[in-house]
Amino acid sequence: AKLQKFTGIDSSTSFDYTKIIEGKNLLVKTLQDEKYEKVLGNLSNVKLVKGNAQFVSKSEIIVDGKESYKGEKYIIATGSSTFIPPIEGLIKIDYLTNITALQLKRTPSSLTILGGGALGVEFAQLFSRVGTKVRVFEMMDKIVPAEEPEISDFLHKYLSDEGIEILVKSKVTKVENKNDNLRITAKIEGEEKIFNSEKLLIAAGRRANSENLGLKHLDIELGRKGEIIVDEFLKASDNIWAAGDVIGEPMLETVAAREGMIAGNNAISDDQKKMDFRIIPHAIFTDPQIGSVGLTDLEANQKGFVCSCRTIPLELVPKASIIHDTQGAIKMVINYETEEILGIHILSDGAADLIHEGVMIVENKMKLDDVINILHVFPTLSEGIKLVAQSFKRDISKMTCCAE
Repeated sequence: AKLQKFTGIDSSTSFDYTKIIEGKNLLVKTLQDEKYEKVLGNLSNVKLVKGNAQFVSKSEIIVDGKESYKGEKYIIATGSSTFIPPIEGLIKIDYLTNITALQLKRTPSSLTILGGGALGVEFAQLFSRVGTKVRVFEMMDKIVPAEEPEISDFLHKYLSDEGIEILVKSKVTKVENKNDNLRITAKIEGEEKIFNSEKLLIAAGRRANSENLGLKHLDIELGRKGEIIVDEFLKASDNIWAAGDVIGEPMLETVAAREGMIAGNNAISDDQKKMDFRIIPHAIFTDPQIGSVGLTDLEANQKGFVCSCRTIPLELVPKASIIHDTQGAIKMVINYETEEILGIHILSDGAADLIHEGVMIVENKMKLDDVINILHVFPTLSEGIKLVAQSFKRDISKMTCCAE
């Protein structure tokens, strides 16, 4: 569809939703087999036992109520599940989660999404682009509320322009079946309204999978969302470590992998390691994508920095104009006193890839001139990171391409 933007190129697209899901299922199964099952199978000292395990004491677990296993040390890595909010009537309907939404045999005519965070907006755009009428409810005053407000505002506009209805400052209070449809009651900025939808997708956050593990037999503390409380070494009690989503935010796969490595090391080694949560990039896979690392403007101020920020629209990046895709912006947060770059936040095509330059910048405490003095390939979207650094010191709208 993007090729339509280029003069002289006439393109059209079509899709078969059933085949798309079949392809997705095959890819997931292949990756599960290649990257998990076979990896474990190649470890001679690891035995994989499938089933539901529960602690019966601090040194013993039982699987499926029958097989007993004893050990001196344990690592809990049970992940997380969709948080189901306490909404009247919700448990009586066949709601969707991020898992079941991708198991549908056909696209629904209409879909209401509860939650405008990362999952919510990703699924909103996915279903909208295959022909579903989509509505999103978000309790906060903006979608993707953890992101910079400029990034959120731009994305809100782009999704709305695609026909997605976004209702912020809204709260769903009741759901019920009505004539083969769902009747949804919500308060929008305090005013009660009624909506109809074929399907409802819950994307209101995640909750740690800490139930039904027999944790009552352990000296373990749980947080508000069921997360296991650990120390900086990921230790939960004298012989228990925990890693991944089960210990709470940030619930990211790469973070879970690092936590698993650290927990495993600390359980068996005297060389104790700490988990560093300081520099963790994340991405949201909408179109355009969001890529972010380091501190936001608000976070920098809360940490006591005298900070300064610049945001440039993507239309000032030559490559964006060349590919006819100027949707987006790049924001940089710096320590005003030292010019150290504290955070980089990108909304653009390929932002999930672009942000890794930002990771190196923030990780190595680089300053504005460090970035400005690095030669970038022209024309690339990566130039945008250099341009936003230059924007602190000059009017980049009046610069020639590649100007130093």
